[in-house]
Amino acid sequence: MKKPKYQLIIDFIKEKIATGEWAIGSPIPSQRNLANQFEVNRSTVITALEELMAEGLIEGKAGKETIVTNNTWTLMGAKSSTNWNENVTLGIHKPSVSMVQEINEAESNTNLIQLSKGELSPEMFPLEEMKCVVQKVSNQLTTFGYEEPKGNIKLRQAISDYLKVRGVDASPSSILIVSGALQALHLISIGLLKRGSTVLLEMPSYLYSLTVFESAGMELQGLAMDNEGILIDSIYPTKEKGKNILYTIPTFHNPTGSLMQEERRKKLITYCEREQLPVIEDDVYRDLWIDTPPPKPLKAMDHYGNVLYVGSLSKTLSPGLRIGWVVGPESVINRLADLKMQSDYGSSTLSQLVAAEWLSSNSYDDHLEKVREQLSIRRKVALDVMDKYLSSYATWDIPKGGLFIWVKIKPEFKVKRLFEKALSNNILLNPGSIYAEKTGQFIRISYGYASLDEMKEGIFKLSEIIKNNGRG
Repeated sequence: MKKPKYQLIIDFIKEKIATGEWAIGSPIPSQRNLANQFEVNRSTVITALEELMAEGLIEGKAGKETIVTNNTWTLMGAKSSTNWNENVTLGIHKPSVSMVQEINEAESNTNLIQLSKGELSPEMFPLEEMKCVVQKVSNQLTTFGYEEPKGNIKLRQAISDYLKVRGVDASPSSILIVSGALQALHLISIGLLKRGSTVLLEMPSYLYSLTVFESAGMELQGLAMDNEGILIDSIYPTKEKGKNILYTIPTFHNPTGSLMQEERRKKLITYCEREQLPVIEDDVYRDLWIDTPPPKPLKAMDHYGNVLYVGSLSKTLSPGLRIGWVVGPESVINRLADLKMQSDYGSSTLSQLVAAEWLSSNSYDDHLEKVREQLSIRRKVALDVMDKYLSSYATWDIPKGGLFIWVKIKPEFKVKRLFEKALSNNILLNPGSIYAEKTGQFIRISYGYASLDEMKEGIFKLSEIIKNNGRG
């Protein structure tokens, strides 16, 4: 006899509790998630949860998440089991904002129209070329052990050559290979900054969606910006030297897409040198220009080792390689290399060899040309559909590169629950709030990932949601 659907949900939750996957104190998935997972109505989920509550396995309070309160052993009166969830909050690293966690999880859901993802579409992944590169590297393989602390020398030389073309002179000894730009920020936060330091940054900024600096005991202080990035007059560091650092994404800023022009860059570098304000330049979007190449990096204007320069292949080639780099004074790079060795003993040798092959041949430049062509098409499609359906409800600037359009919903339209409403219509987007945008009127739309048809459908549906939500 076939079990009723609510019983399937009960059995599923009981198994998770019994195996210890959901320890005491663990939150269970939301009613909406369970309803989607089992393809049932919310009422069926509620029936299952009420029965589990009656058995004393879970507990739920109005307005709060439902948590596991017992397992079969505790119910049998045996010695109470470890509540790992108490330990979860004891670690020094803060959890991601809950909405960021929800977005991270939803980005793996293939049923959603992904207007949030800050990565290139699988359609642009150079599969055949990657197979050839991996095969070539495999054929040349000898036994490989741990790399030297700063990373594979062939890759560091290739990055040195790559950066020279972009105006940055960096010898291999001043380059550290990291597992993506995010690891670079983590190493900087634990290795170079004092607790109580202040990180100055654009507001809004991608960095607000992370807790990497706050977890290391730093505060974030937002700076005003315009369509060229940071307004230099808004920078007021404290008098005490060594207590501030500036984090900036001057090239195709995330989330606004802004591009800092050369004159502003010169003024910013001059200001930071005068104030002895060290700079982290996050330049992971540089190669994704569409119209014309962007101005040279801040690092190219740095004559005193004031700028730590962060780059990556995750946005341009493949996030799966997990290859990025930090460029800075040798003493700083040595310090960060030591910390990296303590944390993971070096990034994957195979990934480093594959990255070196891409960068040291013409393959990477050829790939970038194709990517730019595709991004140009994608941007046009997105903007055309937005002009058609969203222009009555929103305004935006046209990005000159990168992956994002920063959309301001007109104040007369309520957008407080736009994220949830879009998600219930199978559209995933990033609300401005996760980047510390205060008005609540902004969303970030990515034209890099979803297929063209999905992008059209998603933007049309979005306009319908805003229209039907009515004026405030």
